[in-house]
Amino acid sequence: MNTINKNLYLFWQGTMLSYRALFAWLRPVTYMASKILMPLAQMFFFVFLGSYASNGKNVDFYVIGNAIQITSVSGIFGVTMSVGGDRDAGTLPYLFGTPSNRFIIFFGRAFMHIIDGAIGVVIALTWGVLLMGLDLSHTNLSALGLTILVTTFSTCGLGLLMGCLSLLTANVMFVNNFVYFSLLIFSGANVEVTALPAWMQFVSNILPLTRGIAASRALAAGASFSDISPLLVSEMGIGLIYGLLGYFLFSWFETQAKQKGTLETV
Repeated sequence: MNTINKNLYLFWQGTMLSYRALFAWLRPVTYMASKILMPLAQMFFFVFLGSYASNGKNVDFYVIGNAIQITSVSGIFGVTMSVGGDRDAGTLPYLFGTPSNRFIIFFGRAFMHIIDGAIGVVIALTWGVLLMGLDLSHTNLSALGLTILVTTFSTCGLGLLMGCLSLLTANVMFVNNFVYFSLLIFSGANVEVTALPAWMQFVSNILPLTRGIAASRALAAGASFSDISPLLVSEMGIGLIYGLLGYFLFSWFETQAKQKGTLETV
Protein backbone atom coordinates (compact mmCIF):
# COMPACT_ATOMS: atom_id res chain seq x y z
CA MET A 1 0.00 0.00 0.00
CA ASN A 2 2.89 2.35 0.77
CA THR A 3 4.35 1.74 -2.69
CA ILE A 4 0.98 2.44 -4.31
CA ASN A 5 0.65 5.71 -2.39
CA LYS A 6 4.14 6.76 -3.42
CA ASN A 7 3.45 5.99 -7.08
CA LEU A 8 0.17 7.90 -6.98
CA TYR A 9 1.94 10.87 -5.40
CA LEU A 10 4.69 10.64 -8.03
CA PHE A 11 2.09 10.44 -10.80
CA TRP A 12 0.21 13.50 -9.57
CA GLN A 13 3.28 15.61 -8.86
CA GLY A 14 4.88 14.73 -12.18
CA THR A 15 1.63 15.46 -14.00
CA MET A 16 1.11 18.88 -12.43
CA LEU A 17 4.73 20.02 -12.60
CA SER A 18 5.21 19.05 -16.25
CA TYR A 19 1.95 20.75 -17.22
CA ARG A 20 2.76 23.92 -15.29
CA ALA A 21 6.26 24.01 -16.74
CA LEU A 22 4.88 23.71 -20.26
CA PHE A 23 2.54 26.70 -19.92
CA ALA A 24 4.40 28.78 -17.31
CA TRP A 25 5.41 31.33 -19.94
CA LEU A 26 1.80 31.91 -21.05
CA ARG A 27 -0.35 34.62 -19.55
CA PRO A 28 -3.83 33.34 -18.62
CA VAL A 29 -5.47 35.57 -21.24
CA THR A 30 -3.19 34.14 -23.94
CA TYR A 31 -3.95 30.59 -22.89
CA MET A 32 -7.70 31.24 -22.86
CA ALA A 33 -7.52 32.84 -26.29
CA SER A 34 -5.80 29.74 -27.66
CA LYS A 35 -8.49 27.53 -26.14
CA ILE A 36 -11.44 29.63 -27.28
CA LEU A 37 -10.43 31.34 -30.54
CA MET A 38 -8.32 28.62 -32.13
CA PRO A 39 -11.16 26.04 -32.27
CA LEU A 40 -13.48 28.72 -33.64
CA ALA A 41 -11.05 29.71 -36.40
CA GLN A 42 -10.46 26.11 -37.51
CA MET A 43 -14.15 25.28 -37.48
CA PHE A 44 -15.13 28.41 -39.41
CA PHE A 45 -12.59 27.62 -42.11
CA PHE A 46 -13.50 23.98 -42.69
CA VAL A 47 -17.23 24.31 -42.02
CA PHE A 48 -17.67 27.12 -44.55
CA LEU A 49 -15.33 25.48 -47.05
CA GLY A 50 -17.06 22.12 -46.71
CA SER A 51 -20.59 23.50 -46.75
CA TYR A 52 -19.79 25.54 -49.86
CA ALA A 53 -18.45 22.44 -51.62
CA SER A 54 -21.56 20.47 -50.64
CA ASN A 55 -24.04 23.29 -51.39
CA GLY A 56 -24.87 23.80 -47.73
CA LYS A 57 -25.50 20.13 -46.95
CA ASN A 58 -23.96 18.12 -44.11
CA VAL A 59 -22.83 21.12 -42.07
CA ASP A 60 -22.96 19.00 -38.92
CA PHE A 61 -20.49 16.60 -40.56
CA TYR A 62 -17.80 19.29 -40.61
CA VAL A 63 -18.73 20.82 -37.25
CA ILE A 64 -18.46 17.53 -35.35
CA GLY A 65 -15.41 16.33 -37.26
CA ASN A 66 -13.38 19.46 -36.59
CA ALA A 67 -14.61 19.82 -33.01
CA ILE A 68 -13.36 16.33 -32.13
CA GLN A 69 -10.16 16.84 -34.14
CA ILE A 70 -9.31 19.84 -31.93
CA THR A 71 -8.18 17.34 -29.28
CA SER A 72 -5.06 16.67 -31.34
CA VAL A 73 -3.77 20.14 -30.40
CA SER A 74 -3.28 18.93 -26.83
CA GLY A 75 -2.68 15.31 -27.77
CA ILE A 76 0.00 15.90 -30.39
CA PHE A 77 1.65 19.22 -29.53
CA GLY A 78 1.07 19.37 -25.77
CA VAL A 79 2.10 15.81 -24.93
CA THR A 80 5.07 15.89 -27.29
CA MET A 81 6.39 19.04 -25.64
CA SER A 82 5.79 17.60 -22.17
CA VAL A 83 7.95 14.56 -22.94
CA GLY A 84 10.56 16.15 -25.17
CA GLY A 85 10.80 19.40 -23.24
CA ASP A 86 13.04 17.81 -20.61
CA ARG A 87 15.82 17.61 -23.13
CA ASP A 88 15.49 21.24 -24.20
CA ALA A 89 15.33 22.37 -20.57
CA GLY A 90 18.35 20.28 -19.59
CA THR A 91 16.42 18.30 -16.98
CA LEU A 92 16.55 14.93 -18.75
CA PRO A 93 19.71 13.73 -16.92
CA TYR A 94 18.03 14.44 -13.57
CA LEU A 95 14.94 12.52 -14.66
CA PHE A 96 16.96 9.49 -15.73
CA GLY A 97 19.09 9.73 -12.60
CA THR A 98 16.16 9.12 -10.26
CA PRO A 99 15.06 5.64 -9.14
CA SER A 100 11.41 6.57 -9.67
CA ASN A 101 8.98 4.37 -11.60
CA ARG A 102 9.51 5.23 -15.26
CA PHE A 103 6.07 3.95 -16.27
CA ILE A 104 4.36 6.31 -13.84
CA ILE A 105 6.50 9.28 -14.87
CA PHE A 106 6.02 8.65 -18.58
CA PHE A 107 2.26 8.24 -18.65
CA GLY A 108 1.77 10.99 -16.09
CA ARG A 109 2.96 13.48 -18.71
CA ALA A 110 -0.24 12.92 -20.70
CA PHE A 111 -2.85 13.06 -17.92
CA MET A 112 -3.49 16.81 -17.80
CA HIS A 113 -3.51 16.98 -21.58
CA ILE A 114 -6.36 14.48 -21.68
CA ILE A 115 -8.40 16.89 -19.54
CA ASP A 116 -7.14 19.91 -21.48
CA GLY A 117 -7.98 18.31 -24.81
CA ALA A 118 -11.46 17.28 -23.67
CA ILE A 119 -12.16 20.86 -22.56
CA GLY A 120 -11.05 22.09 -25.98
CA VAL A 121 -13.52 19.74 -27.68
CA VAL A 122 -16.38 20.89 -25.42
CA ILE A 123 -15.58 24.52 -26.27
CA ALA A 124 -15.54 23.69 -29.98
CA LEU A 125 -18.88 21.86 -29.78
CA THR A 126 -20.32 24.82 -27.89
CA TRP A 127 -19.27 27.10 -30.75
CA GLY A 128 -20.89 24.64 -33.13
CA VAL A 129 -24.20 24.78 -31.27
CA LEU A 130 -24.22 28.55 -30.77
CA LEU A 131 -22.92 29.75 -34.14
CA MET A 132 -23.25 26.91 -36.65
CA GLY A 133 -26.58 25.35 -35.84
CA LEU A 134 -25.30 22.02 -34.53
CA ASP A 135 -28.26 20.04 -33.17
CA LEU A 136 -27.44 17.82 -30.18
CA SER A 137 -31.02 17.45 -28.98
CA HIS A 138 -31.09 13.75 -29.89
CA THR A 139 -27.63 13.05 -28.50
CA ASN A 140 -26.80 10.91 -25.48
CA LEU A 141 -24.62 13.55 -23.81
CA SER A 142 -23.05 11.21 -21.27
CA ALA A 143 -22.01 8.84 -24.08
CA LEU A 144 -20.68 11.83 -26.03
CA GLY A 145 -18.66 12.93 -23.00
CA LEU A 146 -17.15 9.45 -22.69
CA THR A 147 -16.41 9.45 -26.41
CA ILE A 148 -14.56 12.74 -26.08
CA LEU A 149 -12.45 11.41 -23.19
CA VAL A 150 -11.63 8.16 -24.97
CA THR A 151 -10.72 9.98 -28.18
CA THR A 152 -8.53 12.44 -26.30
CA PHE A 153 -6.84 9.56 -24.48
CA SER A 154 -6.17 7.82 -27.78
CA THR A 155 -4.73 10.95 -29.36
CA CYS A 156 -2.49 11.53 -26.35
CA GLY A 157 -1.17 7.98 -26.82
CA LEU A 158 0.08 9.03 -30.24
CA GLY A 159 1.46 12.19 -28.63
CA LEU A 160 3.51 10.09 -26.19
CA LEU A 161 5.08 8.26 -29.12
CA MET A 162 5.78 11.55 -30.88
CA GLY A 163 7.30 12.90 -27.67
CA CYS A 164 9.81 10.05 -27.64
CA LEU A 165 10.69 10.80 -31.25
CA SER A 166 11.50 14.33 -30.09
CA LEU A 167 14.25 12.81 -27.95
CA LEU A 168 15.81 11.37 -31.11
CA THR A 169 15.56 14.31 -33.51
CA ALA A 170 15.61 18.10 -33.41
CA ASN A 171 13.01 18.34 -36.18
CA VAL A 172 10.05 16.92 -34.28
CA MET A 173 7.93 20.07 -34.73
CA PHE A 174 8.00 19.52 -38.47
CA VAL A 175 6.84 15.95 -37.89
CA ASN A 176 4.18 17.12 -35.41
CA ASN A 177 2.74 19.60 -37.89
CA PHE A 178 2.71 16.95 -40.59
CA VAL A 179 0.87 14.51 -38.30
CA TYR A 180 -1.60 17.17 -37.13
CA PHE A 181 -2.60 18.24 -40.63
CA SER A 182 -2.62 14.64 -41.84
CA LEU A 183 -5.21 13.87 -39.18
CA LEU A 184 -7.46 16.52 -40.72
CA ILE A 185 -7.67 14.27 -43.79
CA PHE A 186 -7.07 10.70 -42.63
CA SER A 187 -9.29 10.85 -39.54
CA GLY A 188 -12.43 11.59 -41.53
CA ALA A 189 -12.80 15.03 -39.95
CA ASN A 190 -13.32 16.70 -43.32
CA VAL A 191 -13.43 13.85 -45.85
CA GLU A 192 -15.52 10.69 -45.57
CA VAL A 193 -13.19 7.78 -44.83
CA THR A 194 -15.09 5.63 -47.31
CA ALA A 195 -14.37 8.20 -50.04
CA LEU A 196 -10.61 7.87 -49.55
CA PRO A 197 -8.39 5.56 -51.64
CA ALA A 198 -7.82 2.08 -50.18
CA TRP A 199 -4.33 2.84 -48.87
CA MET A 200 -5.57 5.98 -47.13
CA GLN A 201 -8.42 4.02 -45.54
CA PHE A 202 -5.86 1.58 -44.19
CA VAL A 203 -3.85 4.43 -42.65
CA SER A 204 -7.05 5.96 -41.29
CA ASN A 205 -7.97 2.74 -39.51
CA ILE A 206 -4.69 2.58 -37.59
CA LEU A 207 -4.79 6.20 -36.44
CA PRO A 208 -6.52 7.68 -33.38
CA LEU A 209 -9.49 10.03 -33.86
CA THR A 210 -11.05 8.09 -36.76
CA ARG A 211 -13.38 5.97 -34.63
CA GLY A 212 -13.94 8.75 -32.10
CA ILE A 213 -15.18 11.10 -34.82
CA ALA A 214 -17.39 8.37 -36.30
CA ALA A 215 -18.84 7.60 -32.85
CA SER A 216 -19.54 11.28 -32.17
CA ARG A 217 -21.36 11.70 -35.47
CA ALA A 218 -23.43 8.58 -34.78
CA LEU A 219 -24.39 9.87 -31.33
CA ALA A 220 -25.42 13.23 -32.78
CA ALA A 221 -27.66 11.33 -35.19
CA GLY A 222 -29.38 9.58 -32.29
CA ALA A 223 -27.36 6.37 -31.86
CA SER A 224 -27.26 4.70 -28.44
CA PHE A 225 -24.19 3.93 -26.37
CA SER A 226 -24.37 0.23 -27.29
CA ASP A 227 -24.23 1.20 -30.96
CA ILE A 228 -20.93 3.05 -30.62
CA SER A 229 -19.26 1.02 -27.85
CA PRO A 230 -17.28 -1.16 -30.31
CA LEU A 231 -15.83 2.01 -31.81
CA LEU A 232 -14.81 3.27 -28.37
CA VAL A 233 -13.16 -0.04 -27.45
CA SER A 234 -11.14 0.07 -30.68
CA GLU A 235 -10.24 3.72 -30.12
CA MET A 236 -9.04 2.96 -26.59
CA GLY A 237 -6.99 0.01 -27.86
CA ILE A 238 -5.29 2.12 -30.52
CA GLY A 239 -4.36 4.74 -27.92
CA LEU A 240 -2.89 2.08 -25.62
CA ILE A 241 -0.82 0.61 -28.44
CA TYR A 242 0.67 3.98 -29.34
CA GLY A 243 1.30 4.82 -25.68
CA LEU A 244 3.05 1.50 -25.02
CA LEU A 245 5.15 1.89 -28.17
CA GLY A 246 6.16 5.30 -26.85
CA TYR A 247 7.05 3.86 -23.45
CA PHE A 248 9.24 1.14 -24.97
CA LEU A 249 10.97 3.74 -27.14
CA PHE A 250 11.44 5.93 -24.05
CA SER A 251 13.02 3.01 -22.15
CA TRP A 252 15.23 2.14 -25.10
CA PHE A 253 16.39 5.74 -25.40
CA GLU A 254 17.29 5.87 -21.69
CA THR A 255 19.32 2.67 -21.95
CA GLN A 256 21.17 3.81 -25.07
CA ALA A 257 21.78 7.31 -23.73
CA LYS A 258 23.24 6.01 -20.48
CA GLN A 259 25.46 3.50 -22.28
CA LYS A 260 26.73 5.99 -24.86
CA GLY A 261 26.63 9.18 -22.79
CA THR A 262 24.34 10.92 -25.28
CA LEU A 263 21.64 12.31 -22.97
CA GLU A 264 22.08 15.83 -24.25
CA THR A 265 22.95 15.22 -27.88
CA VAL A 266 20.84 14.35 -30.88
